[in-house]
Amino acid sequence: MLLLSARVQIPEQEIEFITMRSSGPGGQHVNKTDSAVQLRFNYANSPSLPESYKMALAGMRDNRILESGWIMIRVESHRSQLTNKETAKEALIALLQQAGKPVKVRRPTKPSKAAKRKRADSKIHRGKIKSARGKVKL
Repeated sequence: MLLLSARVQIPEQEIEFITMRSSGPGGQHVNKTDSAVQLRFNYANSPSLPESYKMALAGMRDNRILESGWIMIRVESHRSQLTNKETAKEALIALLQQAGKPVKVRRPTKPSKAAKRKRADSKIHRGKIKSARGKVKL
């Protein structure tokens, strides 16, 4: 059971693990063992995931989130398959918790009079510096 919050939990049965050989250097250990793990989670058809999470995931820009409603996380950073599975679960939890955070609404603000005055003064000062760079008139 993956705990996202006090009210949101995902059962282990909804998560699929596919094991494969890791890529890259590593010698005979990499060539013989299936230590890399790909975690697959169908968030679009998950009965335990609230609709707000599903909508947030659909709007997120992340390579691990596919348009078909699946989340694919591949981990091959450790030599142990079990450690890679745990790392993939942690990555899924972090991704889902990020989707569960409420979006902060931006309130448009205007610059203060002091900020406007300071900006205008700095522009005038800068202009004087640049005009002093011209040719010297005798």
